[in-house]
Amino acid sequence: MDTTPFNAWKLVSLSPLPVWALVLMGVGLALGVGLAAWGVRREPARLRRWALWTLRAGAGLAALFFLLEPGIRNLQVARMKNRLAVLVDRSASMNFPVEPGGVTRSAQAAAFLEKAAPGLAGLNDRYTVEVYGFDPELSPTSAEALAKEPARAGTSDLLSALRSVGAGAQGAKKLGGVLLVSDGADNVELAGGAVGRARAALADLNVPVSTFLVGREALKDLAVERVKVDDFAFVRNSITVEVEVHGRGFSGQDVPVVLKQEGKVVASKSVRFESSDDVKPVGFTFTPDQTGRFVYTVSMPVFPDEAVGDNNTRSFVLKVIRDRVRVLLVVGRPSWDERFLRGLLRQDANVDLVSFYILRTMSDEPGVVSQERELSLIPFPMEEIFDTKLDTFDVVIFQNFGYTDTSLSIAQYERNLERYVHNGGALVMIGGDSVLGEGRASMPTLYETLPVEGAGPANVEPFKARLTPEGMRHPVTAMASGGASTETVWADLPAIPGANQTRAKPGATVLMDHPFMTVDGKNAPLVSVWDYGRGRSMVVGTDASWYWAFTSHKGGSPSRAYDRFWSNALRWLVRDPDLTTLNVTADPPSVEPGKAVGVVVSSRTSDYQPAQDAQVRVELVSVDTQKPVAVQTGQTGPDGVVRLEFAPPAPGPYKLVATAKKGETDLGKGEDAVAVRAVGPELSDASVRPELMEQIAKYTGGKAFRLPMNGLPDDVPLLDPPVVEVGRAKDRPLWDRWYYLVALVGLLGTEWFLRRRFGYV
Repeated sequence: MDTTPFNAWKLVSLSPLPVWALVLMGVGLALGVGLAAWGVRREPARLRRWALWTLRAGAGLAALFFLLEPGIRNLQVARMKNRLAVLVDRSASMNFPVEPGGVTRSAQAAAFLEKAAPGLAGLNDRYTVEVYGFDPELSPTSAEALAKEPARAGTSDLLSALRSVGAGAQGAKKLGGVLLVSDGADNVELAGGAVGRARAALADLNVPVSTFLVGREALKDLAVERVKVDDFAFVRNSITVEVEVHGRGFSGQDVPVVLKQEGKVVASKSVRFESSDDVKPVGFTFTPDQTGRFVYTVSMPVFPDEAVGDNNTRSFVLKVIRDRVRVLLVVGRPSWDERFLRGLLRQDANVDLVSFYILRTMSDEPGVVSQERELSLIPFPMEEIFDTKLDTFDVVIFQNFGYTDTSLSIAQYERNLERYVHNGGALVMIGGDSVLGEGRASMPTLYETLPVEGAGPANVEPFKARLTPEGMRHPVTAMASGGASTETVWADLPAIPGANQTRAKPGATVLMDHPFMTVDGKNAPLVSVWDYGRGRSMVVGTDASWYWAFTSHKGGSPSRAYDRFWSNALRWLVRDPDLTTLNVTADPPSVEPGKAVGVVVSSRTSDYQPAQDAQVRVELVSVDTQKPVAVQTGQTGPDGVVRLEFAPPAPGPYKLVATAKKGETDLGKGEDAVAVRAVGPELSDASVRPELMEQIAKYTGGKAFRLPMNGLPDDVPLLDPPVVEVGRAKDRPLWDRWYYLVALVGLLGTEWFLRRRFGYV
């Protein structure tokens, strides 16, 4: 005999009739009651009318009771346990003291768990209690382990920890609640507060999270919280560094803030904190006087009673590049090509443009060019530009231009230009009938500086420029961005109408050529470059490169190939350090404490081919001592690149100085800067964040509490565990009692009697 007790019950209908039949009968009963009420609606006596309505409604309910045949079903059920997760922050900030001279936040969390143990044990009949530490990875822990072990050097990622514990809530045991014990010092997704996507992510947890704030807000501390500065600056141009400094417990005090460049003071200011918890912006404006990468440090003094002193400094790397490129553009006559190029150069903030038009050539009205003023829209200062001030220009561009007046000692200025390029200047010749056409015979000295020479009349047939193998890797024609390769970008550009017929000189590098026009059995060059002495020159053998500005808008945005081509060309011509054959890049430029310092060295030969198997040596040099602290060597791969790592050094500014050789060939020298931070984002701020903990509780349906507490609160919101029916059930009818039948007959009889008495039957 089964004596298993029933521990639950519920009210059920024992009628054997189908649901649709019960619904029809119920509708019939309702109509009967309604018709009876309608029949006595004109009864003048309100008491009689209400008595008849009540009796008919009671009879209808009694009839419905017998129709449904109600009964009690006794059940044997079991209550499944939910999971209750206790998450304890184990990140580095939990090592801060709760108050000056007090225990650590981690110790306070351990004490709370000990006091909450009886309350958690009382929930064992309904919940499986799981205790985890996170930093941000979850790992089981206990009050004893928290008391013995200091917090780890991890980061606070509260949302990640909540997601992780929620991911384990699959299967029979559901997550019924979370108790989050933390100081709220999140520096990942919730760093800006529970707003936007972070707020939605909290709501999507679908479980109440009750927060327990560890620590107090009264710690005394100074911190350099934010540094906002551009990635690069121009030499001899002012730049502003915006800094936010946070002072707690320094109300009414003046604190000096100093900006240093690798040990040298650049600027200093004093800030006054108006309240006990105040954030002040500080702006430093200075003018770099050297190009290169430098480590700058913002610092404040460390006071004896501060909670943490390492967050009083913050370093960053600033790349200082040359001043605006000074470009001289001399144009033979107006054209669309000239208009596009001049417009591009004028809009470029990095370019200082001086331009002139020369409107006549030697074939225009011979003998009528004796006056200098007749050759240009304004008197052309030939002597001033090509003699006294030529060296002030970084790049000289001739566009469809030929010398026009032999009385102006052209040969002398040609020699000046040739010497200018040989001594380190840059020259560009853009095609057209006056440059690589009829004017070439009158400029033999200048043409010595060019990588090509004329070979015949221009070809005016439209064609699509073709990238050469050298052009695929040269920085002038490099266009790769996103998922598109350089070759794809150039192949997508439109055809251009015509090109000059030239041949490349020995030693020249042809970046683009004409796919159909040949000279001496080789495709005619379109874009060519070479080094001439210490300078560089480039020839673009067409005056239709402006067609490249009209590109298809794939994916909703233009490729801007025309802009990039000329920007790359100017950078290469002026020898931008990033386009050297040995490129050194700190990876990353700012390193968190305890992390390795990485460096990527890219080595190329003089023709910009990858220098495979080159021997690379990199020194990590301390800026403070000007001495190497470590050396790493390596060998480049097929792409000419090698990545090296240095063991974590002490905090401070460093230089990465690299040299490379391939065999006996010296591939050059390069350097970069790297800043090793004294503290990471986890320790840069000793404050607690009660507002974030309150937001987490609010948006998840939990409650926010503050430690210390004497135990687990009774009003912690938790989801009730689900009830599961085991399988045993027993029905006990209620409708078959004799007194229910007597009540129905009594109601119907009384109504019948009164209706006769009132004259309705």
